[in-house]
Amino acid sequence: MKVALVHDYLTQRGGAERAFLSMCRAFPDAEIFTSLYEPELTFPEFGDFEIHTTPLNRVRALRRRHRLALPLLASTFSRLEIDADVTICSSSGWAHGVRTRGAKVVYCYNPARWLYQTEQYTGDRKSPGAAAVRLVGNALRRWDYRAAHSATRYLAISDTVRERIQETYGIHADIVEPPITIDPSAPQTAVEGIDDGYFVCVSRLLRYKNVEAIIAAFALLPNERLVIVGRGPLEEHLKSIALGNVTLIGTVNEAELRWLYAHSRALVAASYEDFGLTPVEALAFGKPSVVLRYGGFRETVLEWETGVFFDEPAGPAIARAVKELRQLPFAPDVLAKRAENYSQARFEERLHSAVASAAAGTKFKPRGAAGETTSD
Repeated sequence: MKVALVHDYLTQRGGAERAFLSMCRAFPDAEIFTSLYEPELTFPEFGDFEIHTTPLNRVRALRRRHRLALPLLASTFSRLEIDADVTICSSSGWAHGVRTRGAKVVYCYNPARWLYQTEQYTGDRKSPGAAAVRLVGNALRRWDYRAAHSATRYLAISDTVRERIQETYGIHADIVEPPITIDPSAPQTAVEGIDDGYFVCVSRLLRYKNVEAIIAAFALLPNERLVIVGRGPLEEHLKSIALGNVTLIGTVNEAELRWLYAHSRALVAASYEDFGLTPVEALAFGKPSVVLRYGGFRETVLEWETGVFFDEPAGPAIARAVKELRQLPFAPDVLAKRAENYSQARFEERLHSAVASAAAGTKFKPRGAAGETTSD
């Protein structure tokens, strides 16, 4: 059976790109397509595969800042036709628009956040991004709806996303959680200038990730330290407001990220998350999390067992939750055991089942992370 894989763009290091890398490993003989590919800005492991790109990739400015391509991506994917028995579209807004000659399986991280959760995504109704969506949003929503209904089968990364797919498109999706791609047993490289016992935040620096609120919390916790891993448009602003107990270290390699998880006290995350991968990564290293009670975090974090919740992305609320976590006993072995539910092997098994059933035209009934049936 010939399988093809499509992703929106490979121009950043995020959870979607980690999941897509796992798909590439699950189907090593598949042809791989994306709109834009910038090797320096995404995971270097993609260099092990042959990546087919669209004509947009010839424009360096678009590879470096993919958001500039927003007016062009719908038509670009609509012109891309793929000849395969099954095409898996790894999508949060664009890849599901490709034309296929066989079955189409959409692996959805979230219906296009900038179209349906615009203010949450941009953080400001008056921002240029929000203005652009108001200008072209209706046309893009019509295109997006048609693209969604061209799929043979929809897969969602979490129950939260499954509900959004139902609300947005009227489509039932089955849940296939993304796997952990970071290996806690692999070699680690220490990050210079960082001592053990800090809290770590691993996030792209975007408005809806709410990293500013985490920095505000640690301004209220002068005896605690915070290390922020990641880059994004807000990097310079966040550096300007960070006090001496907060360190922004930008992008790190995998060996350094493993060390940062292993030597941290806990993870802190305040984003409006669709799945919540970073708490699962922290679990693999036996570390608990302090997270926003929202979206996928409610599925990947067990309150008082693997972490502590706060109810709003605001400094005082986060600071209180950090203090609560400091008072609780967590057993690293128990936490690490929980992470085994999100293995690469388990992910591959479910994804192969979904592809086989799509090719055969049968209904797919995967199992959830805890063993429960997730389809109706």
